[in-house]
Amino acid sequence: MNSDHCTVLATVALKTTGRLKPWQLKIAKPLMLGHLDTGITVTELAQARALSRSHFTRMFKETEQVPLQQWMREQRLKRSKKLLAEIALDCGFCDQSHFCRTFAKAEGMSPQAWQRLGACS
Repeated sequence: MNSDHCTVLATVALKTTGRLKPWQLKIAKPLMLGHLDTGITVTELAQARALSRSHFTRMFKETEQVPLQQWMREQRLKRSKKLLAEIALDCGFCDQSHFCRTFAKAEGMSPQAWQRLGACS
């Protein structure tokens, strides 16, 4: 392999940082949305994209301007058929009350109000 080919390969490798490619999002988002109620790990998502867990997480945040875990929580609230108490437990909270207080502090509204806004948009 000549040096020109090595330079091109090195350049392509460096360009894999930053944002996810549209095709990567097109595959990752349905995968995440399809597992809202059953759950999917960040490691599984990253492996499906042939990326490390940390690299996928960074690239997702850069692309969507929101951390991956937050995006998944928001989607779970918008689309899940689960009760709010179940969603709270899935998100790692000890109970629904703690989840609601934390959510309201972060978003400026209750999860229920946020769900209604999402349903209208």
